[in-house]
Amino acid sequence: MNLALAKPSATEVDRIVAAALAEDAPWGDVTSQALIPAGATAEAAVIAREPGIFCGEQVIEAAMRLTDPAIQVTFKVRDGEAFDADAALAAVRGPARSVLTAERVALNLAQRLSGIATLTGHFVAEVAGTGARVVDTRKTTPGLRVLERHAVRCGGGFNHRFSLSDAVMAKDNHLAVLTQGGTVDLTEALQAARAGLPHTVHFEVEVDRMDQIEPVLAAGVDTIMLDNFSLEDLAAGVKLVAGRALVEASGNVRLETVGTIARTGVDIISSGALTHSVRALDLGLDMTIDAPAPEAAMPFIDAVSGGAR
Repeated sequence: MNLALAKPSATEVDRIVAAALAEDAPWGDVTSQALIPAGATAEAAVIAREPGIFCGEQVIEAAMRLTDPAIQVTFKVRDGEAFDADAALAAVRGPARSVLTAERVALNLAQRLSGIATLTGHFVAEVAGTGARVVDTRKTTPGLRVLERHAVRCGGGFNHRFSLSDAVMAKDNHLAVLTQGGTVDLTEALQAARAGLPHTVHFEVEVDRMDQIEPVLAAGVDTIMLDNFSLEDLAAGVKLVAGRALVEASGNVRLETVGTIARTGVDIISSGALTHSVRALDLGLDMTIDAPAPEAAMPFIDAVSGGAR
């Protein structure tokens, strides 16, 4: 997959990172301004404390650039590439105050995204050779979906619908309302709904019982989701569908179970765990500073304290 074509837009990344910077330093970084000489220059390296798959080029670059355009960032590892513990992922050089101000936001985002990419990579490895796709869900961090979806792709996974606006996905509560608690024929209700859709809109329906499969397939859906099916019922469901629709497995999908689920023959395995239960990867910023005379910091101290004392 060409990750360069799939990266989030710079505008979206800048919007998210700018909001994070404003949250973290709404009135400036008083610690760096008080302690670090104004003319000090920093050289720093983003270092991996553990192995993983990297995702964070855009957020690290944006955090540094939006804080201070004078900061320069050079990446040693690119999005989607694996790295070992102690690897240098990026080199940073610029005004020390600015690098320190941007550090936490850059690392917070890169750690989370690299954690998602790494976990996704483990899931993908478990299904290797089966033909099943590992995909994410809408269980993302509010405001970070575009970044977290990119991280899934960096790990070798695929994306489900991005939002409620992108595809029809009828779940159990939708079906309960649509069929008026079972008093309306399911196939006819789904056919009527589909008839009003543009031909470009994908139609997926979730089922949680074997006896729902045939009525849903009869409506001509594109994908049928088998939700919380046992392994035996997943295999039976795949056989029953027999290629008439894509088969997605969902529910109880963990790293320990995804391989056996894939071997039932399903086409797609969706897991919210890729984004909602991920552990941030341990990355750090190791820094050295070339500092001028310490008097450069004194004017700020006088301004905020009424004079040093």
